[in-house]
Order: sequence, then C-alpha cells, then structure tokens
Amino acid sequence: MERMLVVVFDDESKAYEGSSALSQLDSEGSISVHAKAVIKKNADGTITLKQSKDEFPIRAVGGTAIGALIGLLGGPVGLGIGAAVGAVAGTVWDVDRSGVDAEFIDEVSTKLTPGKWAVVSDISEEWVTPVDTRMDALGGFVYRTTQHDVQHEKNALDIAGLRTDVAMLKAELAQSRKEQKAKLQAKIDKSQGKLHAKMEQAKQRLEQQEKEAKAKVEALEKKAAKAKDETKTTIEARIADIKERSKKSSEEFDKWLDEDDPF
Repeated sequence: MERMLVVVFDDESKAYEGSSALSQLDSEGSISVHAKAVIKKNADGTITLKQSKDEFPIRAVGGTAIGALIGLLGGPVGLGIGAAVGAVAGTVWDVDRSGVDAEFIDEVSTKLTPGKWAVVSDISEEWVTPVDTRMDALGGFVYRTTQHDVQHEKNALDIAGLRTDVAMLKAELAQSRKEQKAKLQAKIDKSQGKLHAKMEQAKQRLEQQEKEAKAKVEALEKKAAKAKDETKTTIEARIADIKERSKKSSEEFDKWLDEDDPF
C-alpha cells in the first residue's frame, strides 16, 4: 500500500538516524522507499529541505507528491530550500499533488513546530510495526496516511457539475426567445471553457501520476529481480498495487472524456 510518511524528531542527528533506518528497512524489503527527504521547520514557519545522499526512484522534488507535501508543511509563508538542494520548480505546495488531506497536514503541523526536524517519505508498506518500532526507538513521532488523489475526487465532482450546467443551458437555449439566445450562448461558452480547463488540469495531473508510478515500478522490478522467496513476493505485490492504482486513475479519466473534449 502506498503511503505518505512523516516522522518528527526533536533534533537533526535523530532525524538523520531515522532517515538511515528507513533506508535500512528498504534494503531489507520490509518497506519500499520511493522518495525521502530530511527537513527542518524554521523559526519563520518555512521549511529547509536537506539533500539526501540516497538514490530513490523519484529524485526530483518539484511537482511530485512528496514535494507538494513538504511545501504544505511549510505553510503559506513558502518553501525555503537549502543551498545544496537548489531551486525547486513549480508550486510544490499544491494540495492536489500531495496525496494527503488537510486533516493530515494539520495533525503533522501540530508536532512539527519551529526548530524541529522530520523525515518525509513516499513509501509502500504492508505493516506499520517495522517502521514504528525503529522510529519509536529514536524518539520519533510517526504520522502516516494512505495516499489518495484528493484533487482527482474534486475534479470528478467539478466536471460532473459543469457538464450538468452546460446540458441545462443548452436545453434552455433550445427553448428560448431570440433576444435571450446570445446571453445563454455566452454562458454556455463560459461553462464549456471552465470544463475544458478542468479537463486539462486533470490530464496534467494524471500524466504526473503516471510518471511517478512508472519510476516506482521500474525501481521495484529491479529489486524484485534480485530478491528471493517472501521478499520477492512482497515486492511483486507492491508493484501490482502501484500499477492497479495508476490504471484506475487512467480509466476514471477516460470516463470523463466525450466527443466534445479535445484531449
């Protein structure tokens, strides 16, 4: 199961120990780490992102789910990036990319106060005990949530609503008097413009999800090829889970398309 994991620590050294512990669990096959970063909450509420020496499938932060989560934890002040990391492209704190909801952000933020550190990870895990045991031993506070596409769900509702609006306006246009037609057509054009813009947004989000899923699958397939017995089976199950989630999102997007949508 794909999850977003945030472990909050009181100091830098423990945060890096926590980061190393996650890497160890990954190498053992207990979990699969797709992306990971160590962050610090600054006095002004911004986040300093520390560069990781580890190699993971999702290496770029900007535009990814983990990048969006890190940005959200920095709050409205913005994201402060460590010099070693360099510039992060795009608005990484867009909630639609993070795979978490506002409740999770609020919960983590109550603990991740200025001066504290955290390890933020995009992982696959079946059991919480391996991570919780290692993090508890280091004094870390663990927060996790199953990834779900918040914006995908919102887009579905918005698209359905806009299609209903367009259909109702077209029905009214067909029965309207001549002097009313121009105003109604303008409203139809406006609603259709919003609909196509929403579809384009959904398309771009789907493409980003597919890119991340592909990177995760490719990395896990390499690990599975070297693994044996139960570990191999576990990794293969994680691959299947990621593929199924990606397939479901693609199929749902296809359902939104009709002959009037140029996508």
